[in-house]
Amino acid sequence: MRSNFDVRDIGVFKQKVLNWLKQFNTFCFLDSSQYQGQYEFLAAAGAKAIFQSSDADALEQFQAYITGNGRWMFGHLGYELATAEKICHSAKADQLLFPDICFFEPLILVIGKGNDLTIEAENPHEVFAAIEQPPVIVADTHKPLPPVQSRMTREAYIATIEQLKKHIQRGDCYEINFCQEFFIDHAEVDPFSMYKKLSRKSPNPFSAFYRLRDKWLLCASPERFLKKENGRISSQPIKGTLRRTNADNSQKAERQLLFESEKDRAENVMIVDLVRNDLSRICEEGSVQVDELFGIYSFPQVHQMISTISGTLNKSVNFKDIINATFPMGSMTGAPKVKVMQLIDQYEKSRRGIFSGALGYIQPGGDFDFNVVIRSIIYNQTTQYLSFQAGGGITIYSDAEKEWEESLLKTKAIKDVLSS
Repeated sequence: MRSNFDVRDIGVFKQKVLNWLKQFNTFCFLDSSQYQGQYEFLAAAGAKAIFQSSDADALEQFQAYITGNGRWMFGHLGYELATAEKICHSAKADQLLFPDICFFEPLILVIGKGNDLTIEAENPHEVFAAIEQPPVIVADTHKPLPPVQSRMTREAYIATIEQLKKHIQRGDCYEINFCQEFFIDHAEVDPFSMYKKLSRKSPNPFSAFYRLRDKWLLCASPERFLKKENGRISSQPIKGTLRRTNADNSQKAERQLLFESEKDRAENVMIVDLVRNDLSRICEEGSVQVDELFGIYSFPQVHQMISTISGTLNKSVNFKDIINATFPMGSMTGAPKVKVMQLIDQYEKSRRGIFSGALGYIQPGGDFDFNVVIRSIIYNQTTQYLSFQAGGGITIYSDAEKEWEESLLKTKAIKDVLSS
């Protein structure tokens, strides 16, 4: 059943939804953080049915699973998901243990849009009443976390960037997205209180809170991977980051500095070309276009350079075809995609897993929207392993020292949350 409700303050109601979600061992909460989006939030709770796989043909299995089912599905694609490119990833240690692909059909779906609320459930009014119940107050038992560790020292990181620039100089690639992992062993955390801290510290248009039993993703992503709507497909890669000072009189100058950055423009235009090429494989000939090039958008900690590319899908393509053509996203690999993925596997110290993958939903009619999983805390409650990764696009213009500083800038909000 489906029922509509009016709520006075959608921001207050979202907090009630988060408290209500504590009873479910599988859920996905997607939050546009009051940026302009199709929905203010989506909360998918409980699982009627679930698909998950890390097999070599997992994507093909999933296509068979969703064909003709006409249901809402929420879930993720992990970076190492086998696609048509058939990249063989080395067997690096995995203490987070997210499957390469997982989607579930929710028992309950709560949709917030403006002050309008829609609930899909067996008894929507009962669900609404349960959400409105005052939360149970639990004493804060927060304990200081062990120190954050890194897989790479500053010196090793800088040396690796110099090695990657040699690959670029030799013509092996044009740009490569290189990431490093930060982690905490023996971490005992409350994911709910931590997500609330993260969303306050760093509200972003593709934020998410995702639970698969003992596995958690707390995401403050500013980036859309892919959206399909009414036969059109669009992607909004981010390449280009500048620290935001939060001083009003400096915002215009900072934004202009990022817009004029030769290094950031070089990064951005290469990924735009890669995305155009990816989309051209699944779109009608001549329909792929760049809607915006080098757009500058401001977020709480940073300014970002974002471009938008779109096209009209060929009518014969399905979800599997789209993902095979576009995943992993170019903003998290580089160009050319196959070669840089091989270099990523060679030089990065950690498995990426759900990081730099995608999280989102598929609607009953087949339209979908997915983010890029960045600026995220990933946590396995059983192994008590907490992880977050960051990196940037390396080009011939890259300064290794500045790349190190940029990676630290991208983790600042997370480190502040962990230490609070």
